[in-house]
Amino acid sequence: MQYYKTIPEKDKIICLLCQHYCQMKEGQVGICGVNKNEAGELKTLVYGHPSTANIDPVEKKPIYHLLPGSTALSFGTVGCNFKCPFCQNWQISQEHSIDTSVEISPQKMVDLAIENGTSSIAYTYNEPTIFYPYAKDIGVLARKRGLKNIFVTNGFESPKVVKDMASWLDAANVDLKSWDDAYYKKVLKGGLNAVKETLKGMIEVGIWVEVTTLLIEGENDSNEDLQSMATFIADELGTHVPWHLSAFHPDYKMQDHESTKLSTLQRASKIAKEAGLKYVYLGNVPVHGDTYCPDCGELLIDRTGYSVTKNALIDGRCPKCNRATEGVWE
Repeated sequence: MQYYKTIPEKDKIICLLCQHYCQMKEGQVGICGVNKNEAGELKTLVYGHPSTANIDPVEKKPIYHLLPGSTALSFGTVGCNFKCPFCQNWQISQEHSIDTSVEISPQKMVDLAIENGTSSIAYTYNEPTIFYPYAKDIGVLARKRGLKNIFVTNGFESPKVVKDMASWLDAANVDLKSWDDAYYKKVLKGGLNAVKETLKGMIEVGIWVEVTTLLIEGENDSNEDLQSMATFIADELGTHVPWHLSAFHPDYKMQDHESTKLSTLQRASKIAKEAGLKYVYLGNVPVHGDTYCPDCGELLIDRTGYSVTKNALIDGRCPKCNRATEGVWE
């Protein structure tokens, strides 16, 4: 896809990567701080310059229904198109200084994944949409080598990017941070409707989707909001879509806010299951993230922390009742 379009009469370009649709004159950068109008074209300044890379369990993304127990080469750059005050990776997401001495080509990134025995590459840590041209070039090569591709995203992609993802992306974990559009706009500097649009768009083009909500007491954990989110996931995305309910801990600009209690996550989980969701998981708390068969209740995958201690699936099916379990198993 073309990542920008020109406005000749204004001598500007419009970035098409996310739904901010930044209009930039020559030399200007967008809200993310890393995409620039350079000679009338969009230049992704972080292309080839990751800020961090690690080998992670795929469960840490969190992705629970794609190759459980496998590892992912995870990397990110600097920059972000949101301004979340609770960001756990703010040191890179809110940083615009790029270390160009670190240079890893798409081919080298794929080679690193293969050399380290990973089954996938995860575009994560900061918002990968802002380095989408780099991510896609890696992802296309990765798919040819038999690797899966995973986006861990705030869901603010443009619809054009979502459609383009269908050609190379296997799975995404999308943050549904709140059910309050005013909170999205004022605090996070994003938009709820855009995220809902992205989630539905990813499902439509066949990308495996899991949803994460970081629960912050007093901000996004009311019963009404949780019921609305659960109903949206069940009715608009599908009851099979996993919902990860994750505990907040004080960080960045919210260090005075209390950590989320386990009871809050359990309350949210109850609401989610009452809405019909089949796979609800709790994160950042010391509980098992097990997967059970929705039909017969058989334990399918036993997770302790980020480790899979048992995987009873047979070709993606329950060993007891033969129900096909939704996910990416090969």
